[in-house]
Amino acid sequence: MGMMRCAVLASGRGSDFQAVIDAVARGTCPIELVRLITDNPAAPAIARAERAGVPVTVLDRAAFPEWDAYEVALRGAMEASGADLFVLAGYMRLLSSETVRAFEGRMINIHPALLPAFPGLRAPDQAVAHGVRVAGCTVHFVTEEMDAGPIIFQACVPVHDDDDGEALAARILVEEHRILPEAIRLFAEGRLEREGRRVRHLPPSTG
Repeated sequence: MGMMRCAVLASGRGSDFQAVIDAVARGTCPIELVRLITDNPAAPAIARAERAGVPVTVLDRAAFPEWDAYEVALRGAMEASGADLFVLAGYMRLLSSETVRAFEGRMINIHPALLPAFPGLRAPDQAVAHGVRVAGCTVHFVTEEMDAGPIIFQACVPVHDDDDGEALAARILVEEHRILPEAIRLFAEGRLEREGRRVRHLPPSTG
C-alpha cells in the first residue's frame, strides 16, 4: 500500500504548508503531498509548492461572481486531487456545508487559538484583548460549525505583558509548525479515533 495522499488548502504565505513540506522531506510525516489548492493567485504558498514540486490549483475567488459556483469548482479540484486527507493551513474562506459533508472526516484545520476560545479571524489579537495568560493553537477536524470540530492536538504558549497580537502570533506559529505535521502523521498512520467530540491517539501498530 502506498503513502497516504494529502492536499493542502492555503490562502497566504504558507508557512504551515512549508512545515509540512519540511516534515515530509525529513521523513517524519509519511504522506505524499499531491496538491496545493489556493483561492489567491498571489499567495506566497504557490512559490513554496513550486520549489517542492507540489502541483498547484489556483481557484481565484474573484473569477467566481457566485459563491456556489466557487464551491462547486473547489469540490471538483479537491476530488480531482485524489487526496485522502485535506489540510486547511491558513485557508481564509469558510467552507460550505456541502463541501464539509463531501469530505467529512478527511479534513483538518490549524487555528491560532486554544479552541473553543477565540474562533474566527485574528485570534491572537482576541487573546491579547481579553488579557488571557496562556494562548496557543489547535489542530481539529473540520465540521460545519466554524472552528468547532473535534480537537486532535493543542499547544500552549505564554502571553507576555508587552505582547501585541503580532508578537503573540509569531510565538504561536512556532507551535503550529510543530503540531500540524504531527497531527497529519497520526492521521496517516490510522492512529486517530473519533468518539463524539473526543479524539483518541492510538498507540503505534505492532502488526
